[in-house]
Amino acid sequence: MKHVNIPVFIPHLGCPNQCIFCNQRYISGTVEFKLSDVREAIEKTLSTVGDDDFCEIAFFGGSFTGIDRGLMIELLDIAEEYVKCGRVTGIRMSTRPDYISEEILEILDKYTITFVELGIQSMNDKVLAYLKRGHTVQDTVKATQLLKSHGYKFVGQMMVGLPTATQEDEVACAEQICRLGATGARIYPTVVFRMTELEALTMSGIYVPLSLEDAVARAADVLSVFDKYGVECIRIGLCDSESLHSDATYVGGPNSPSIGEMVLSRMYLNKICTAIDVDENNTENKQLTVYCSIGKTSQIIGHRRKNILELKDRYGFSCIKIFEDAVLLDKEIRLEMKEENSCV
Repeated sequence: MKHVNIPVFIPHLGCPNQCIFCNQRYISGTVEFKLSDVREAIEKTLSTVGDDDFCEIAFFGGSFTGIDRGLMIELLDIAEEYVKCGRVTGIRMSTRPDYISEEILEILDKYTITFVELGIQSMNDKVLAYLKRGHTVQDTVKATQLLKSHGYKFVGQMMVGLPTATQEDEVACAEQICRLGATGARIYPTVVFRMTELEALTMSGIYVPLSLEDAVARAADVLSVFDKYGVECIRIGLCDSESLHSDATYVGGPNSPSIGEMVLSRMYLNKICTAIDVDENNTENKQLTVYCSIGKTSQIIGHRRKNILELKDRYGFSCIKIFEDAVLLDKEIRLEMKEENSCV
């Protein structure tokens, strides 16, 4: 059964301010919002999914719980119709931590809400203030407590490479998201778009976007935290679209359509290196065998065999083999090292 989000984008609707990195019209590809287009958008996506697909209507792009109450209820009513007739399983939405309250949750309680995605971005108040987010770490803590008290699952969205944020800040943010009880996460490396304050900071040299290599390394460290806590990372990087790579919209930063695979591959490299460093002193001219879960071989190998080359260069292995093992779960690995070289 495949999970499908049916996205309904509401760019900037409900946002009380504009963060220095944000231009949701570019990110979502939606310039304006019309209530009359919602059913058409839902039907268009539903026409492409299979009968057994697990579908949710997802209100993305703005702070859904911050929009006009009447409009929010109209949208929820439309979505709930699709739930009641069995065409979709539930409703999810993205919003800000400071737009979660008892009053809002009493409204949501009337509908089939499956997930609330919180745009947390950072768990450092100094970083949040620099970004002009308009909310604090305590707002995030309070929002997650309220959501859990009403029985809602939440996804924590965070960013890497933000202005003034360090790699340590990002790892700490992931740790806190897990401890707050998130059941899912999204990792967004910071990308600079036109018509944002971050563009001006970049052009003046005050902010320097992460290189793709640095973004992959930092996101991999964050992903390792979510993996440790068993929190599923449902996306790494922005959804790919032509507009995100156009000179008219894109200024700089790690905006690769394959960044998710690159981060996963780097995380596996880190796992393998950690295991080797703990268990083995002499690796020169030995044969390494890596066992991974089904379907993970390409991520272990890395793009253009990057991980294999890195392991050989770092540890002096004469040969590296990779086998899939159905006993291993998801991102689990198991290593074996031998003196003899039997690679073919």
